[in-house]
Amino acid sequence: MIGQHTVLYAVLGRPIAHSLSPAAHNAAFSAARINAVYLAFETADAEGALRAMRCLNLRGASITIPLKSAVVPFLDEIDPVAQSIGAVNTIVNENGLLRGFNTDATAALGALQQRSPVAGKRCAIIGAGGAARAVGFALKQADADLTIVNRSPGRGRELARALESPFIPLDRLGGLKADILVQTTPVGMFPRVDRSPVPEHILHRGMVVMDIIYNPAQTRLLREAGKKGCITLSGMDMFILQAGEQFRLWTGVDPPLGVMDQAVKGALERQYEKD
Repeated sequence: MIGQHTVLYAVLGRPIAHSLSPAAHNAAFSAARINAVYLAFETADAEGALRAMRCLNLRGASITIPLKSAVVPFLDEIDPVAQSIGAVNTIVNENGLLRGFNTDATAALGALQQRSPVAGKRCAIIGAGGAARAVGFALKQADADLTIVNRSPGRGRELARALESPFIPLDRLGGLKADILVQTTPVGMFPRVDRSPVPEHILHRGMVVMDIIYNPAQTRLLREAGKKGCITLSGMDMFILQAGEQFRLWTGVDPPLGVMDQAVKGALERQYEKD
């Protein structure tokens, strides 16, 4: 039962109406018998959101678009990995001291390496936001040959410089040769599931295609990639791995990954039945 001793956690960002983070974390708290609740607060105000964390004593938060880089200046401390990436997806509140972490990087790399080695492979990242930074950092650390692809040249070149990698604009993606393609933008996310930022003709048999979107589990990009004989990877594996590490950072308890996975899949099913 929720009461005066219940600890509060949240996801902060915009849009988050269809976020499945509450399903994952609330199931984990219940399984671990931790008196805590996880809610969703929609905001694009980085400074205000972190002020609220302190005022309301939120013990931890998941940070999503568009706040992953925007919250960095307002943190008290930042983990070296998150500092190198320049983006945070997890905040721990320790008696008013806000510490930032990034669990996206290790989760993305772990999910990819379950399907294919990345060292020496030609890898293209679509996007230049906080998630792209995390995935790019992880791939560079794993010795991948990385290229950044983005619709906006300014942001794309900025990330490419930070990762010491080449950049090409999205409208020139057709000439790119890649072994691994990682899609990190919101294009194709529920409810606009009929969209894909990647032209179908560049997909080829044997290419590893990962879309970090987890709602829907099968995006248009992944469906088209599957038809071309690509090895496809949805955002669900990355999502569960990064959420599990968030849970560990907040509680010091090993995350019940199976419980979290089942909770998210169940929430997805109920969501589509409703919509």
